[in-house]
Amino acid sequence: MEKPRVMGGQPCPICNKKTLTLTEAEREVPYFGMVYIFSMDCSDCHYHKADVEPQAKGDPTRWVIEINSEADMNIRVVKSSEATIKIPRIMTIESSPTSNGYVTNIEGILNRAKVMLEKVRDDSEDNDDRKKAKNMIKKLQDVMWGREPMKITIEDPSGNSAIISDKAVKSKL
Repeated sequence: MEKPRVMGGQPCPICNKKTLTLTEAEREVPYFGMVYIFSMDCSDCHYHKADVEPQAKGDPTRWVIEINSEADMNIRVVKSSEATIKIPRIMTIESSPTSNGYVTNIEGILNRAKVMLEKVRDDSEDNDDRKKAKNMIKKLQDVMWGREPMKITIEDPSGNSAIISDKAVKSKL
């Protein structure tokens, strides 16, 4: 991996102060290829934006994987900022202008969903919403421990996402 290129003192698009740090790096992702990782971080207003782009451009894609063991938690995932993640009966994480791209694994995806559900469980004023969130967290934990299967879908109009596994099924979006 090449050393990241860092440029500090840039103007932040949110607070307009020269407290933004831009970072660019190249990384080889096994079975996927070279990717460029970009991020912006403001030390003043805490704005953050990140994205991942493969060296080779792709067509709009849908990736589907059925996870059914604790070992599946280690499956590598490349998610671009334009991708939508679907976790049936739990949640859909839609793409938006503030979405980030990242390289993670299945466990990282499920932990992100779990954190969102914990916020609902802890902050909602509606008892039903809190109870639903608590049950979904339990389901996610069972999936992470390999006790229950689950299908995860990533849809990416940019074609810049992937699930790196022989178990994953890639199709056109």
